[in-house]
Amino acid sequence: MGSLDGKVAFITGAGRGQGRSHAVRLAAEGADIIAVDVLGPLDLVNYPQSNDEDRAETIRLVEEQGRKIVFNKADVGNFDQLKAAFDDGYDKLGRVDIIMANAGVYAVAIGEEKDPVAIFMETIRVNLLGVRNTVHVAVDKMIEQGDGGSILMTSSTQGTSGRGADGSAAMEGYCSSKHGVVGLMRAYANWLAKHNIRVNVIQPTGVDTTFINNDAVAAWITGDASNAGALSNLLDVEIMQPEDVSEAVAWLASPAAKYVTGILLPVDAGFGVR
Repeated sequence: MGSLDGKVAFITGAGRGQGRSHAVRLAAEGADIIAVDVLGPLDLVNYPQSNDEDRAETIRLVEEQGRKIVFNKADVGNFDQLKAAFDDGYDKLGRVDIIMANAGVYAVAIGEEKDPVAIFMETIRVNLLGVRNTVHVAVDKMIEQGDGGSILMTSSTQGTSGRGADGSAAMEGYCSSKHGVVGLMRAYANWLAKHNIRVNVIQPTGVDTTFINNDAVAAWITGDASNAGALSNLLDVEIMQPEDVSEAVAWLASPAAKYVTGILLPVDAGFGVR
Protein backbone atom coordinates (compact mmCIF):
# COMPACT_ATOMS: atom_id res chain seq x y z
CA MET A 1 0.00 0.00 0.00
CA GLY A 2 1.31 3.42 -0.98
CA SER A 3 0.33 6.82 0.38
CA LEU A 4 -1.13 7.79 -3.02
CA ASP A 5 -2.96 4.62 -4.04
CA GLY A 6 -5.81 5.44 -6.41
CA LYS A 7 -4.57 8.97 -7.08
CA VAL A 8 -3.57 10.60 -10.36
CA ALA A 9 -0.80 13.21 -10.64
CA PHE A 10 -0.47 15.75 -13.48
CA ILE A 11 3.21 16.65 -13.91
CA THR A 12 4.81 19.10 -16.37
CA GLY A 13 8.41 18.91 -17.48
CA ALA A 14 8.28 15.15 -16.95
CA GLY A 15 10.66 14.16 -19.74
CA ARG A 16 13.73 14.11 -17.51
CA GLY A 17 15.31 15.74 -14.47
CA GLN A 18 13.11 16.71 -11.55
CA GLY A 19 9.87 16.12 -13.46
CA ARG A 20 10.80 12.52 -14.26
CA SER A 21 12.00 11.95 -10.70
CA HIS A 22 8.72 13.29 -9.30
CA ALA A 23 6.71 11.07 -11.65
CA VAL A 24 8.62 7.96 -10.61
CA ARG A 25 8.46 8.82 -6.90
CA LEU A 26 4.71 9.48 -6.93
CA ALA A 27 4.16 6.31 -8.98
CA ALA A 28 6.08 4.39 -6.32
CA GLU A 29 3.48 5.65 -3.84
CA GLY A 30 0.66 4.34 -6.03
CA ALA A 31 -0.25 7.29 -8.28
CA ASP A 32 -0.93 7.08 -12.01
CA ILE A 33 0.64 9.88 -14.03
CA ILE A 34 -0.52 12.43 -16.61
CA ALA A 35 2.81 13.65 -17.98
CA VAL A 36 3.64 16.58 -20.24
CA ASP A 37 6.84 17.94 -21.74
CA VAL A 38 7.74 20.19 -24.66
CA LEU A 39 9.86 17.39 -26.22
CA GLY A 40 11.78 19.71 -28.51
CA PRO A 41 13.70 22.99 -28.73
CA LEU A 42 12.53 26.29 -27.28
CA ASP A 43 13.49 29.64 -28.76
CA LEU A 44 16.30 31.40 -26.88
CA VAL A 45 17.05 28.46 -24.55
CA ASN A 46 20.64 27.41 -25.17
CA TYR A 47 20.58 23.84 -23.97
CA PRO A 48 18.77 20.78 -25.38
CA GLN A 49 15.23 20.14 -24.23
CA SER A 50 13.86 16.66 -23.66
CA ASN A 51 13.01 14.45 -26.62
CA ASP A 52 11.07 11.32 -27.54
CA GLU A 53 13.77 9.07 -26.09
CA ASP A 54 13.47 10.88 -22.77
CA ARG A 55 9.70 10.44 -22.87
CA ALA A 56 10.11 6.72 -23.50
CA GLU A 57 12.43 6.40 -20.51
CA THR A 58 10.03 8.21 -18.18
CA ILE A 59 7.21 5.94 -19.36
CA ARG A 60 9.37 2.88 -18.76
CA LEU A 61 10.33 3.95 -15.24
CA VAL A 62 6.75 4.75 -14.22
CA GLU A 63 5.41 1.50 -15.65
CA GLU A 64 8.21 -0.32 -13.82
CA GLN A 65 6.46 0.86 -10.64
CA GLY A 66 3.30 -0.90 -11.81
CA ARG A 67 1.46 2.33 -12.58
CA LYS A 68 -0.20 3.81 -15.69
CA ILE A 69 1.12 6.88 -17.49
CA VAL A 70 -0.25 9.04 -20.32
CA PHE A 71 2.57 11.22 -21.70
CA ASN A 72 1.78 13.94 -24.25
CA LYS A 73 3.79 16.69 -25.89
CA ALA A 74 2.88 20.29 -25.01
CA ASP A 75 4.45 23.68 -24.36
CA VAL A 76 3.27 24.88 -20.95
CA GLY A 77 3.27 28.46 -22.22
CA ASN A 78 0.59 27.55 -24.78
CA PHE A 79 -2.73 27.14 -22.96
CA ASP A 80 -4.54 25.31 -25.75
CA GLN A 81 -1.72 22.79 -26.26
CA LEU A 82 -1.46 22.13 -22.56
CA LYS A 83 -5.21 21.75 -22.10
CA ALA A 84 -5.42 19.23 -24.94
CA ALA A 85 -2.58 17.22 -23.39
CA PHE A 86 -4.17 17.26 -19.94
CA ASP A 87 -7.66 16.47 -21.22
CA ASP A 88 -6.35 13.41 -23.05
CA GLY A 89 -4.72 12.12 -19.88
CA TYR A 90 -7.78 12.88 -17.78
CA ASP A 91 -10.06 11.08 -20.24
CA LYS A 92 -7.86 7.98 -20.03
CA LEU A 93 -7.10 7.96 -16.29
CA GLY A 94 -10.35 9.41 -15.00
CA ARG A 95 -9.31 11.92 -12.34
CA VAL A 96 -6.67 14.34 -11.08
CA ASP A 97 -5.60 14.63 -7.44
CA ILE A 98 -2.16 16.22 -7.69
CA ILE A 99 -0.99 19.04 -9.95
CA MET A 100 2.80 19.41 -10.12
CA ALA A 101 3.77 22.55 -12.06
CA ASN A 102 7.43 21.71 -12.55
CA ALA A 103 8.44 22.83 -16.06
CA GLY A 104 10.85 25.75 -16.29
CA VAL A 105 13.81 27.23 -18.17
CA TYR A 106 16.88 29.37 -17.53
CA ALA A 107 17.60 31.13 -20.83
CA VAL A 108 21.20 32.09 -20.12
CA ALA A 109 23.03 33.22 -23.26
CA ILE A 110 26.42 32.03 -24.47
CA GLY A 111 28.25 35.32 -24.84
CA GLU A 112 26.34 38.58 -25.32
CA GLU A 113 22.55 38.55 -25.05
CA LYS A 114 21.32 39.38 -28.54
CA ASP A 115 17.76 40.32 -27.53
CA PRO A 116 17.41 40.84 -23.78
CA VAL A 117 13.72 41.73 -23.94
CA ALA A 118 12.88 38.54 -25.84
CA ILE A 119 14.93 36.46 -23.37
CA PHE A 120 13.14 38.03 -20.42
CA MET A 121 9.70 37.53 -21.94
CA GLU A 122 10.36 33.91 -22.96
CA THR A 123 11.44 33.11 -19.40
CA ILE A 124 8.29 34.67 -17.97
CA ARG A 125 6.17 32.85 -20.57
CA VAL A 126 7.45 29.43 -19.59
CA ASN A 127 8.23 29.83 -15.88
CA LEU A 128 5.30 31.96 -14.75
CA LEU A 129 2.56 31.83 -17.37
CA GLY A 130 3.33 28.11 -17.70
CA VAL A 131 2.61 27.56 -14.02
CA ARG A 132 -0.61 29.56 -14.26
CA ASN A 133 -1.67 27.52 -17.31
CA THR A 134 -0.83 24.23 -15.59
CA VAL A 135 -3.15 25.01 -12.72
CA HIS A 136 -5.98 26.35 -14.83
CA VAL A 137 -6.15 23.50 -17.36
CA ALA A 138 -6.65 20.99 -14.53
CA VAL A 139 -8.08 22.61 -11.42
CA ASP A 140 -11.72 22.69 -12.53
CA LYS A 141 -11.68 18.88 -12.77
CA MET A 142 -10.11 18.68 -9.33
CA ILE A 143 -12.81 20.94 -7.90
CA GLU A 144 -15.60 18.95 -9.59
CA GLN A 145 -14.37 15.72 -7.98
CA GLY A 146 -15.04 17.21 -4.54
CA ASP A 147 -12.22 15.24 -2.90
CA GLY A 148 -9.74 18.07 -2.36
CA GLY A 149 -6.24 17.77 -3.75
CA SER A 150 -2.69 19.04 -3.74
CA ILE A 151 -1.13 21.59 -6.07
CA LEU A 152 2.65 21.89 -6.05
CA MET A 153 4.81 24.43 -7.86
CA THR A 154 8.54 24.40 -8.43
CA SER A 155 10.02 27.78 -7.57
CA SER A 156 13.71 28.07 -6.67
CA THR A 157 16.06 29.57 -4.13
CA GLN A 158 15.80 32.49 -6.56
CA GLY A 159 12.14 32.75 -5.60
CA THR A 160 13.14 34.60 -2.43
CA SER A 161 16.67 35.73 -3.30
CA GLY A 162 18.50 37.75 -5.90
CA ARG A 163 21.92 36.25 -5.21
CA GLY A 164 23.98 35.80 -8.35
CA ALA A 165 22.22 38.60 -10.25
CA ASP A 166 24.51 39.91 -12.99
CA GLY A 167 22.40 42.40 -14.93
CA SER A 168 21.41 39.81 -17.54
CA ALA A 169 17.89 39.41 -18.83
CA ALA A 170 18.20 35.67 -18.23
CA MET A 171 18.78 36.08 -14.50
CA GLU A 172 16.25 38.90 -14.21
CA GLY A 173 13.62 36.77 -15.93
CA TYR A 174 14.45 33.68 -13.91
CA CYS A 175 14.52 35.45 -10.55
CA SER A 176 11.34 37.46 -11.16
CA SER A 177 9.44 34.48 -12.59
CA LYS A 178 10.33 32.33 -9.58
CA HIS A 179 9.26 35.13 -7.23
CA GLY A 180 6.04 35.29 -9.27
CA VAL A 181 5.39 31.59 -8.70
CA VAL A 182 5.33 32.31 -4.96
CA GLY A 183 2.68 34.98 -5.57
CA LEU A 184 0.56 32.57 -7.62
CA MET A 185 0.82 29.97 -4.87
CA ARG A 186 -0.43 32.40 -2.24
CA ALA A 187 -3.32 33.54 -4.43
CA TYR A 188 -4.33 29.96 -5.23
CA ALA A 189 -3.99 28.79 -1.62
CA ASN A 190 -6.55 31.41 -0.60
CA TRP A 191 -8.84 30.74 -3.56
CA LEU A 192 -8.87 26.95 -3.30
CA ALA A 193 -8.90 26.36 0.46
CA LYS A 194 -12.71 26.21 0.44
CA HIS A 195 -12.39 23.17 -1.86
CA ASN A 196 -9.86 21.50 0.48
CA ILE A 197 -7.21 21.92 -2.21
CA ARG A 198 -3.79 22.62 -0.75
CA VAL A 199 -1.27 24.75 -2.66
CA ASN A 200 2.45 24.84 -1.85
CA VAL A 201 5.80 25.78 -3.36
CA ILE A 202 9.02 23.76 -3.43
CA GLN A 203 12.23 25.82 -3.46
CA PRO A 204 15.22 23.71 -4.51
CA THR A 205 18.81 24.83 -4.65
CA GLY A 206 20.92 23.63 -7.59
CA VAL A 207 19.87 20.17 -8.78
CA ASP A 208 21.98 17.81 -10.90
CA THR A 209 20.04 17.97 -14.18
CA THR A 210 20.57 19.27 -17.73
CA PHE A 211 19.01 22.52 -16.52
CA ILE A 212 22.34 23.25 -14.81
CA ASN A 213 24.72 20.78 -16.49
CA ASN A 214 25.00 22.47 -19.88
CA ASP A 215 27.48 24.60 -21.82
CA ALA A 216 25.58 27.86 -21.35
CA VAL A 217 25.52 27.68 -17.55
CA ALA A 218 29.12 26.43 -17.46
CA ALA A 219 30.19 29.47 -19.49
CA TRP A 220 28.29 31.78 -17.14
CA ILE A 221 30.02 30.30 -14.09
CA THR A 222 33.52 30.28 -15.56
CA GLY A 223 33.08 33.78 -16.95
CA ASP A 224 33.03 35.22 -13.43
CA ALA A 225 34.35 33.24 -10.47
CA SER A 226 32.02 35.10 -8.12
CA ASN A 227 28.99 33.52 -9.81
CA ALA A 228 29.67 30.06 -8.40
CA GLY A 229 30.33 31.46 -4.93
CA ALA A 230 27.12 33.49 -4.96
CA LEU A 231 25.10 30.33 -5.54
CA SER A 232 26.82 28.08 -3.01
CA ASN A 233 24.97 26.21 -0.25
CA LEU A 234 25.46 26.32 3.51
CA LEU A 235 25.65 22.54 3.88
CA ASP A 236 28.61 20.76 2.34
CA VAL A 237 26.86 19.71 -0.87
CA GLU A 238 27.59 21.39 -4.17
CA ILE A 239 24.53 20.08 -5.97
CA MET A 240 21.56 17.92 -5.04
CA GLN A 241 19.99 15.00 -6.88
CA PRO A 242 16.44 15.18 -8.30
CA GLU A 243 15.37 12.43 -5.92
CA ASP A 244 16.18 14.70 -2.97
CA VAL A 245 13.50 17.13 -4.15
CA SER A 246 11.07 14.33 -4.98
CA GLU A 247 11.02 13.22 -1.35
CA ALA A 248 9.60 16.62 -0.39
CA VAL A 249 7.12 16.51 -3.28
CA ALA A 250 5.87 13.09 -2.20
CA TRP A 251 5.33 14.31 1.36
CA LEU A 252 3.45 17.47 0.35
CA ALA A 253 1.27 15.46 -2.04
CA SER A 254 0.40 12.87 0.60
CA PRO A 255 -2.20 12.76 3.40
CA ALA A 256 0.67 13.27 5.84
CA ALA A 257 0.61 16.94 4.80
CA LYS A 258 -3.19 17.25 4.82
CA TYR A 259 -3.12 20.51 6.80
CA VAL A 260 -0.12 22.07 5.04
CA THR A 261 -1.00 24.82 2.58
CA GLY A 262 0.41 28.18 1.54
CA ILE A 263 4.03 27.39 2.40
CA LEU A 264 7.41 27.72 0.73
CA LEU A 265 9.31 24.53 1.46
CA PRO A 266 13.04 25.07 0.91
CA VAL A 267 14.97 21.99 -0.11
CA ASP A 268 18.08 24.08 -0.39
CA ALA A 269 20.93 22.74 1.76
CA GLY A 270 20.82 25.97 3.77
CA PHE A 271 21.11 28.32 0.77
CA GLY A 272 18.42 30.59 2.19
CA VAL A 273 20.13 31.26 5.51
CA ARG A 274 23.67 31.64 4.23
